Amino acid sequence: MITGPGELAWTKDWADLVAAPVARALRDWPQPVLAAPIDPELADTAAFCARYGVTAEDSANCVVIAGRRGGDTRYAACMVLANTRADVNGAVRRLLDARKASFAPMADAVALTGMEYGGITPIGVPEDWPVLVDRAVAERAVVVVGSGIRGSKLALPGVALGELPNAQVIDGLAHPVA
Repeated sequence: MITGPGELAWTKDWADLVAAPVARALRDWPQPVLAAPIDPELADTAAFCARYGVTAEDSANCVVIAGRRGGDTRYAACMVLANTRADVNGAVRRLLDARKASFAPMADAVALTGMEYGGITPIGVPEDWPVLVDRAVAERAVVVVGSGIRGSKLALPGVALGELPNAQVIDGLAHPVA
């Protein structure tokens, strides 16, 4: 059994607290997961951590990256701790075999995932997307991630993110924020 960090009302009953694609992915998930409602206005990482007493080391962000080579665009969900930044132009670009990589436009990320901006999580992203997990995330006993909506968060073992379909745990996917 896991316990969620911070000052949140964590529950095992996540069904009404997640986006539809996340609910589909969690139905048969073998790992423990908890959910907690939050104020949607506080979904952004800094505001969330400050209000709910969750450290940046216990919070992970999912960033959607678009990698382009020629006329082909490939997307990836990248998981990095909140006190780091994804190495988009280095590690992520190489892993996507792209000439250019950048954060996906918000409208594209929302439309392609079926999730709300500010709540996107790798749980339930399109099946053909790679899920790139920084090793520091996978090594956390419990990590807080988005739920697909801005009004809640999920807590789960970091190792579980590396067990998602198409997931790869990557050394050096992220760098500390200066």
